[in-house]
Amino acid sequence: MPLYEYDCDDCECRFEVLCSFSQADKPVACVECSGSHTRRAISLFCAVSKGGDGGETSRSLGGGGCSGCASTNCATCGA
Repeated sequence: MPLYEYDCDDCECRFEVLCSFSQADKPVACVECSGSHTRRAISLFCAVSKGGDGGETSRSLGGGGCSGCASTNCATCGA
């Protein structure tokens, strides 16, 4: 089951909810203030893997790299 991030417009809290894909867009109460003005957030994550030579490769997934570039493989920040 996927873990989704939500933003609360009432208290500006960001929180996570474990729910099925079919339930992800349904209203969720805020875990901090119990407010009902929440929306699913765009989540970014990074995967790191080791190559055959022992070197690490990091790859930003789910969006662009750092705020300074739009690449998904940034030599500056490693995202």
